[in-house]
Amino acid sequence: MKLAVVGVTGMVGEVMRKVLDERQFKITEFIPVASQKSVGKTVDFKGRTYTIVSLADAVAMQPDIALFSAGGDTSLEWAPKFADVGTTVIDNSSAWRMDASKKLIVPEINATTLTKTDKIIANPNCSTIQMVMALAPLHKKYKIKRIVVSTYQSISGTGVKAVKQLENELAGIKGEMAYPYPIHKNAIPHCDDFEDNGYTKEEMKLIRETQKILDDKTIAVTATAVRIPTSGGHSEAVNVAFENDFDISEVRKLLHATPGIIVQDNPDVNVYPMPIYANGKNDVFVGRIRRDGSQPNTLNLWVVSDNLRKGAATNTVQIAEYLVENNLV
Repeated sequence: MKLAVVGVTGMVGEVMRKVLDERQFKITEFIPVASQKSVGKTVDFKGRTYTIVSLADAVAMQPDIALFSAGGDTSLEWAPKFADVGTTVIDNSSAWRMDASKKLIVPEINATTLTKTDKIIANPNCSTIQMVMALAPLHKKYKIKRIVVSTYQSISGTGVKAVKQLENELAGIKGEMAYPYPIHKNAIPHCDDFEDNGYTKEEMKLIRETQKILDDKTIAVTATAVRIPTSGGHSEAVNVAFENDFDISEVRKLLHATPGIIVQDNPDVNVYPMPIYANGKNDVFVGRIRRDGSQPNTLNLWVVSDNLRKGAATNTVQIAEYLVENNLV
């Protein structure tokens, strides 16, 4: 198993290395790949030091799997080149997600759709992954009509520059800004660029990707995405209307029984999901489970997950694990 990590020095690339190690993913040859400015530098993986190679050199090495987390432009240019030499690419950017010929995969939900012919596989957006993890079993049982979601997203979703901005602000240091405003003591209703319809790209990802992953374009979704000064873990307030009525205890049982979901829902003793506890973990945490009394068949949920783990690196590695376990690479 020759495995390449493209974007190995980035925040998600670093977590990919950790997750591969933690999950004991069997690799015979590890190929660290980064931009030209990092070629020749070294990274550590599983107690060994590796020299970073260029994208062109990595293609020539013909890895079995390449995990990409290097941005959309890099993925658009290089993923097909890897695929042409027989590599299966699992891409963490937005480049291929809405391509009708590419599958958008959350393993617990739709990995069974994968075949040997899928050479470029898209990893969904972080905020989408955690939401559909909670909603997929409920959709199967009650059929979702409409979702209203508000996200409270970690600065780590923006990247190293944003983490540094918050650190500088906490220390009272003027420095480079990742956001148009201070993030310390603030909430910025602006994740990614604005589209012509007034929604941000992040909000539209939640809409489009949810419909694709759940394979149902009839689901109506509206979203508001907000950046808050937490450093690890996205939170979401999700209001979901179903075609069929539900029982709250049954909803809890369904979520309890879903692999990758941990229910934390005991408000009597102040138990509910928070990013401070989700940080560094691979699961999706669900709590504040309650009926919306303002209209029929409607449920409120609070969903939290580490955006660099299940929202990115862990989901990518899980796709790779599925491919190996099912002899698809």
